[in-house]
Amino acid sequence: LKELSKRHGVSSAHVTFVPEGEMPVFEAAGYLHRTDQQFHFLNEGYGSHADFLETLASRKRKALKKERRAAVENGIEIDWLTGRDLTEKIWDQFFAFYMDTGGRKWGRPYLNRQFYSLIGERMADDILLVMARRNGRYIAGAINFIGGDTLFGRHWGCVEDHPFLHFEVCYHQAIDFAIEKGLARVEAGAQGEHKLARGYLPVTTHSAHYITHPGLRRAVADYLERERRDVEATGEYLAEHGPFRRSGGQDDND
Repeated sequence: LKELSKRHGVSSAHVTFVPEGEMPVFEAAGYLHRTDQQFHFLNEGYGSHADFLETLASRKRKALKKERRAAVENGIEIDWLTGRDLTEKIWDQFFAFYMDTGGRKWGRPYLNRQFYSLIGERMADDILLVMARRNGRYIAGAINFIGGDTLFGRHWGCVEDHPFLHFEVCYHQAIDFAIEKGLARVEAGAQGEHKLARGYLPVTTHSAHYITHPGLRRAVADYLERERRDVEATGEYLAEHGPFRRSGGQDDND
């Protein structure tokens, strides 16, 4: 990678989601080490969603139950679609959700309609669409990819706004699926401390970066050193304020 960077005159080479144990190899080769944070649900062998809820502090458990009831109050039903369920009609509907969400954020949607047809054709059994239905039509959905032991949550969209529906479709249903299918974790991506209250814990991720320009490399190295300290401190703080019962059975959580 370093040689290709020099040969083609590019500014940098980046290796993302490096296992922590492999980082010393990259650092010895002159790569800079960056840490970041994601939020993951860890399945501790739960037999049901009720088992998972029992591990939460009582106040958090009550809040989640209330939130989930409120999310489907307006006659909303939730479907899991995978494999042969993923028809072109379904992809048309999900693409409309994606475009609506992308249109209301900064930037532009970067996936086109053909993308969904292609993944539906080539990897349908590795896809889970969580779709919310009201009055006989789908109004919201989230796309997930099913790995060997992990459910990878990605983007979502909707054409109707309902309180807490985003949390239900993107986070709670993903946990339900992981528990039912015996998956070890759900990776819900970066950002969003709101995931913490819904059973997702902060996890540090690692990446390696080769910067060709010496001056830029020094500046980036200085920044990354300070950023690593901040990521570590933030992760420790968030872990202490998670929704789970304290050790020793203590059941309060602020």
